[in-house]
Amino acid sequence: MNELNIKKLQNSKWTAVVPKKKEKHFIVTEVEYNEEGQITSCQIEAVYSKRQEYINWQDLKLKHLWKPGWVQ
Repeated sequence: MNELNIKKLQNSKWTAVVPKKKEKHFIVTEVEYNEEGQITSCQIEAVYSKRQEYINWQDLKLKHLWKPGWVQ
């Protein structure tokens, strides 16, 4: 399981373990929190295509899906 600090999630960089459509490197562009400080939505952007999508932020903890940073 990847270590994840939700306060530093905004602008963090991630590498998809299984790239799709040449999209391997991503950056977290938007994180929204509720009144209790819990994450309600998380948006990532592909560096290659600039395509954006919302993901379940807890998926970033899964090592078989994501690696922290931009890894080759």
